[in-house]
Amino acid sequence: MAETILVVEDEPAIRELIGFACESSGYAVLRAGSVKEASDLLSQNRVHLILLDWMLPDLSVCLSSCRY
Repeated sequence: MAETILVVEDEPAIRELIGFACESSGYAVLRAGSVKEASDLLSQNRVHLILLDWMLPDLSVCLSSCRY
């Protein structure tokens, strides 16, 4: 079973590029375009790594959700 990466990026083209690169390297990838999407995915999935756009709106909410 592949390790899972969560890509949190609000720019769709960047999100897809990063996701594609990770998948090409053998990782399972979850994609979120917002803090809300990331929070929902984290509540339903176990991830091994989060690649996070540091300039997202409401980032503090996302960071508090990442306390796993």
